[in-house]
Amino acid sequence: MLSNYLIGLREGLEATLVVVILVAYLVKSDRRHLLPRIWAGVAAAVLVSLAFGAALTFGPRGLTFEAQEAIGGTLSIVAVGFVTWMIFWMARSARGLSAELKGAVDRAADASRYSMVVVAMLAVGREGLETALFIWAATQAAATENGSTTAPLTGALLGLLTAVALGYLMYKGTLKLNLSKFFMWTGAFLILVAGGVLSYGIHDLQEAGILPGLHAVAFDVSGTIRPTSFIGTLLKGTFNFSPVTTWFEAIAWVAYVVPVMTIFLLKVTGGGKNAAPSAPSTSLKVAA
Repeated sequence: MLSNYLIGLREGLEATLVVVILVAYLVKSDRRHLLPRIWAGVAAAVLVSLAFGAALTFGPRGLTFEAQEAIGGTLSIVAVGFVTWMIFWMARSARGLSAELKGAVDRAADASRYSMVVVAMLAVGREGLETALFIWAATQAAATENGSTTAPLTGALLGLLTAVALGYLMYKGTLKLNLSKFFMWTGAFLILVAGGVLSYGIHDLQEAGILPGLHAVAFDVSGTIRPTSFIGTLLKGTFNFSPVTTWFEAIAWVAYVVPVMTIFLLKVTGGGKNAAPSAPSTSLKVAA
């Protein structure tokens, strides 16, 4: 539940910031009559994201166990790829995000009446589809032990609602959030969560018979950390930790988390020669 809450908070805040920037710019430039088109684009993006999540959830039902595991494992790995790309994209592009969106709004305002709807739908829909895919993958991994998706989905919903509330407060100017540190810490956390989702995806592909080594166990600490215990549930719900892990899963986790985390921290802290420019130290400027 905690991991899905933070996923919903992080990804939801990215989408909320996009909406806040678009709305604030139109209000500041005295073009309030275009706001309904922004909200229409946002509504379309939300509906498409929900439909995508429903297709992921209900689409594979009725297939064989091996087919479901193959689809689940493949999509989990795809989700890890998308999230990793988005983490690095946000670290690199946060400073120029506001100017980029404002330029898109100016061009759309001079074009057809549907252009503004498309701009809002694409800007928010990109975040929405990525969020739906990663929440779905993290929920499948977290629900492995008891099959219940209630707690993970509740956590994701609470995270999204928190993100909307934070975005509203920032729009009203009553809250300033250090987005550089927020994206740095949540980015590092998401890399650990993504490592667990990757291991889960590998396990699914092993159960589907696509990858070998299902019974080649690297470690088994289920006697010490029982899956039903508080610690076991916490580790599973937060990092998708499995007390019984195969060699393939363990190698995949290390091969992903160690280099990705190292490169990410070097970029966001300026430790590398090609360090990405950081976002403003106090907050992302959302108003024109």
